[in-house]
Amino acid sequence: MQDEAETETAQYASPPCFMHELAPEFRLEPARSDAWSDVSRWRKAERKRLIDERLALAPDDREARSARIASSLDQTIGRFSGRIVGTYWPFRGEPDLRNWGIRVIERGGRIALPVVIQKGWPLEYRIWTPGDPLERGIWNILVPRRGPAVQPDIVIAPVVGFDEARYRLGHGGGFFDRTLAIMPRKPLVIGIGYAQSRIRTIYPQPHDIPMDVIVTD
Repeated sequence: MQDEAETETAQYASPPCFMHELAPEFRLEPARSDAWSDVSRWRKAERKRLIDERLALAPDDREARSARIASSLDQTIGRFSGRIVGTYWPFRGEPDLRNWGIRVIERGGRIALPVVIQKGWPLEYRIWTPGDPLERGIWNILVPRRGPAVQPDIVIAPVVGFDEARYRLGHGGGFFDRTLAIMPRKPLVIGIGYAQSRIRTIYPQPHDIPMDVIVTD
């Protein structure tokens, strides 16, 4: 499955990175369009490093970290009743919030899962409740087979990495940024990940959208 995921990811990501071979004091001006090729290569290498680190976590450790993140999310969000929470199905060692999502439903909220319609398009969020049919989507991730498309009040965005300015390094497809950019009503956007995923900067570009808050273990 990992080989398949890497093949799929290659369709959405940038070429290999050689930025790490540059001098440590090397800096990029984020607004310079001619720097994007260097940034994208660096991001691909950093993405691989961070994913390898989280995949190396023991299952019990990952479960405990996910529970701490879920507890912090409760404190961050507060009220769930009447709100739609856009969450996700875990992929490649991401924090597993599926049980937390069920508790959101028990507290009067609704869960929506993101669906990739096609490359270059925004995500479509579909309402999902336990027992609703799922199917394999992009990267073999389970997504709702059907259901109404909705706009979440809260978007939970898993991070591969994140920086001090709350910018998110994702899997390289640009789906979350594209989706947030077109939403007519701004949701509360919460990035979630492991504390070890913090980096100094992702070298944000004009298309990158910062999270409102980052929650870690």
